Amino acid sequence: MKIWFITGASKGFGREWAEAALERGDRVAVSSRSTGVFDELVNKYGDAVLPLKLDVTDRAAVADAVRAVVDRFGRIDVVVNNAGYGLFGMVEEVDEEQARAQLDVNLLGPLWVTQAVLPQMRAQGNGHVIQVSSIAGVFALPGLGLYHASKFGLEGFTDSLAAEVKGFGISVTLVEPAGYATDWAGPSAVHAERLPQYDAFRSAMARPAGKRGDPAATRAAILQVVDAEEPPLRIFFGPGPLPVIKAEYARRIAEWEAWDGVSQEAFGA
Repeated sequence: MKIWFITGASKGFGREWAEAALERGDRVAVSSRSTGVFDELVNKYGDAVLPLKLDVTDRAAVADAVRAVVDRFGRIDVVVNNAGYGLFGMVEEVDEEQARAQLDVNLLGPLWVTQAVLPQMRAQGNGHVIQVSSIAGVFALPGLGLYHASKFGLEGFTDSLAAEVKGFGISVTLVEPAGYATDWAGPSAVHAERLPQYDAFRSAMARPAGKRGDPAATRAAILQVVDAEEPPLRIFFGPGPLPVIKAEYARRIAEWEAWDGVSQEAFGA
């Protein structure tokens, strides 16, 4: 039996993974900015569920939430940083409040949760930190610049984290989903005010919506990840990301190689 702490668990991946864990007999602390959304889970699973009202941008509240989980269940085996949302807008269009809020939730929120659980996991001598990133953490498109910044940042500190905590018996995994039928691009999204100067570019880059994955289909996958003896540092969810990233990294390497002469000169004698 594993003890989970999942942020942003009211819907999407967080809700699916909470239910998957509970269905097999695990214990799960679920958090959201409103705890009423977990009434159905509590009615069905009783004391196996700990609903928590939490804003992940409040570092003190995050520390309190982690203590509440340990007080209730005695330990934390798996933490899932799932809370987050998408900010849509060209880089020039995003205002200061929107930019700060995006980074507060998507980047600093996971940082505060991770920092709060590490002392407990070190004391246990084990644990697994799951960071919900995205294909947008390794590949960028126009119109999502600050969202990409938050996910690229998450990937960066998590890569360092994995090396730092391995000796304590703590595993770290970045889950990088493709497009799924969640609320990410719907009610949960924030849109910057559009500048007319980008209207032509927006029209040119418009594409028909592709097929969206079923979030429920990720249940078995996340259980395989958390149960693995040696879980991956990175794993894509969905069939689309791997060929896209292979092509993207091939382009990057080709460009670095093409400019390598200048790179060498830049170092000096």
